Amino acid sequence: MKPTLILVGADKGGVGKTTISRSLLDYFSRKNILTRAFDTENPRGSLHRFYPSITEVIDLTNVAHQMRVLDTMETANVPVTVVDFKAGNLSYSLDLFERIGVLEAARNGMFNLGLFHVVGPSIASLDEIGEIAKYLQGVEYVLARNAINETNFFEWDEATYRKYFSNLTKTHEINIPKLNEMAYEQVDVAGVTFKDFIDNRAADGSQGKFSFVLRGYVKKWCSEIDEEYARIKLLQDIVSGGRH
Repeated sequence: MKPTLILVGADKGGVGKTTISRSLLDYFSRKNILTRAFDTENPRGSLHRFYPSITEVIDLTNVAHQMRVLDTMETANVPVTVVDFKAGNLSYSLDLFERIGVLEAARNGMFNLGLFHVVGPSIASLDEIGEIAKYLQGVEYVLARNAINETNFFEWDEATYRKYFSNLTKTHEINIPKLNEMAYEQVDVAGVTFKDFIDNRAADGSQGKFSFVLRGYVKKWCSEIDEEYARIKLLQDIVSGGRH
């Protein structure tokens, strides 16, 4: 099985990008797929805080750190690598990966590549799609519309949709529902994965003392995200490269 590289990013901050990375790692864990992650928010490492055992904090501008991600995909014996791009760094990171041949290698079938582009409710987010479209040929592109607040999302009209997606052959859209704010805050305070919060397991592995009600909200939210990942055939088309 070819290794899979999943990139998660946004050119706009505050759209819940790391939340999407966390949901992906949880999803793969529930599917018993070994995953490793790289957190490019150096040195703080928001993703690393929740997944310290499988996540490494790196500086993507550092060549040695780039090698730690890309030169080890075959030898790591972990089928899926998730890279969480620092907020606002999507275009920079894609340009870097294009220059050093990562995107070309994926197009040539050396490994599977999926890009999760996280956008908020603003119509201005559409401009990001136009800016990164030149990198997306032959790439499994997932536009993740993340409901981080109560604002309604813009709806595509046909002309707008054609403008942004007509030349792209491997596009998906997913909608990430809003998680109850109190539940999200409690997961954040506990510093555990969504899965461990649902299972009432504390960060040190002991029995947690998390609210039954809030665990229920998180469980429902995760099941809705699982349905979205299943709908776009994440495992078949992106991780297994079924559409190549």
